[in-house]
Amino acid sequence: MGALLETPEQITALLDDTRSIAVLGIKPASEPWQPAFFVPRYLAEAGFEVIPVPVYYPELTTMLGRRVYRSLGVLGRRVDLVDVFRRPEDLVAHLDDLLAARPRAVWLQSGIRHDTFAARLVRAGIDVVQDRCLMVEHRRRTAPARVAME
Repeated sequence: MGALLETPEQITALLDDTRSIAVLGIKPASEPWQPAFFVPRYLAEAGFEVIPVPVYYPELTTMLGRRVYRSLGVLGRRVDLVDVFRRPEDLVAHLDDLLAARPRAVWLQSGIRHDTFAARLVRAGIDVVQDRCLMVEHRRRTAPARVAME
């Protein structure tokens, strides 16, 4: 059984064990102001294997220098984490694909929360984080220790 991950310790453990991240709803470089672009770019620069899974942009075959996949089901392997940039009302349309892909965890970005959707994933053995920014949480855990000024 999966779990809703909410505590700092749970999120740290998830990030410590994450190497591959499929980004559902990623935006292209032509929209650099969009979190769905700059968060995945940050993750790639931080050393994660980022796998683009855009919902739109059928003409694009690469994003962030990586091959684009049109669904999680065609990846051909299990990923550690799926980072989701979709409105709450659009999540259910991706549920079957997520359940078939069986990632270890699904991360719903800031402002994205859907308790029924999350409960279905948890019952299927998939951990879920809701309404948090993956970039912010990663930075919080990797920022150099600050030296107290006296």
